[in-house]
Amino acid sequence: MAEWLYEDGIGEARAALVEDGAIVEAHIETESGGARPGAICEARLAEILPNRRTGRLELVGGEEALIDPLPAGVTEGATLRVEIVRSAIPEPGRRKRARAKPAAKTKTAATATALRDRLTETGTPVQTLAAHDPDALEAAGWSELLEQAATGAVPFPGGALRIALTPAMAVIDVDGALPPAELARAGARAAGAAIRKFDIGGSTVIDLPSLASKAERQAAAEALDAALPQPFERTAVNGFGLLQIVRRRVRPSLLELAQHESAPTAARALLRRAERVAGSGARTLTAHPAIIAHLEGRPEWRAALERRIGAPVALRADPATGLWGGHISAEHPA
Repeated sequence: MAEWLYEDGIGEARAALVEDGAIVEAHIETESGGARPGAICEARLAEILPNRRTGRLELVGGEEALIDPLPAGVTEGATLRVEIVRSAIPEPGRRKRARAKPAAKTKTAATATALRDRLTETGTPVQTLAAHDPDALEAAGWSELLEQAATGAVPFPGGALRIALTPAMAVIDVDGALPPAELARAGARAAGAAIRKFDIGGSTVIDLPSLASKAERQAAAEALDAALPQPFERTAVNGFGLLQIVRRRVRPSLLELAQHESAPTAARALLRRAERVAGSGARTLTAHPAIIAHLEGRPEWRAALERRIGAPVALRADPATGLWGGHISAEHPA
């Protein structure tokens, strides 16, 4: 039976839909993610952009967003009520601004629906996990999921996917030693599962083996359809093995968090592991300097960990430790 596993972690809420003991869909909602889809808020129109249909907004707290379409007659400096339709998206060296639209006149200010509540709305049972419980999320493959998100390398029986992020789209390359038609079906199935698992939205291009037969190309497309729930739009598989998918994009994918905000994401993952280390007494977190710097800049995260484990926490930087490595030692090991 399918079940959502949910954790209210330090700096983030996380959830995974588990079927037959494996993660098929996962989400991370960071506490510092900024404006979230569904929020209704007041904003100041800071600038009307040259195309005259789009404007740059200033939200409460200083975050910027783009509004499209721009309401008729609104001038720069005016305050208007907007609805957030997409969160900011991390990219190398910057964040793509959140997007908004004019809010309906009947809508009042409201916060976005939290992750835990969105899970409840699916109708699938939700189990809330605590650090002292058996680690069901890890047993389902949480650390492996994060590793795959960070590297973009996803194995499947008979081959592997390599997922690359670009500012315009995600690109999934399918490689393996199976016969071309079989590899195309298996790769399309794995690509559909990966898009769902990592919550990849927007445009995605899948590069399958070239197939001369229309029937073989259709079989590959049907394999993807079976693995990826609607709604989405896709093209047919062309003679070069290319297939394009477009899904609604409302928040960052796990790949964007793990690759473009790697230090914050890895730091929160380290805190998750620190909550579960056996032993007693003070804990020492040893990690890459970028991780330690991020934790030192957020003393409230260390304080939250100390409250949860009932012990003081020390931080130690180790340049020899990989970004996604790090370890936790207890003063009195179990």
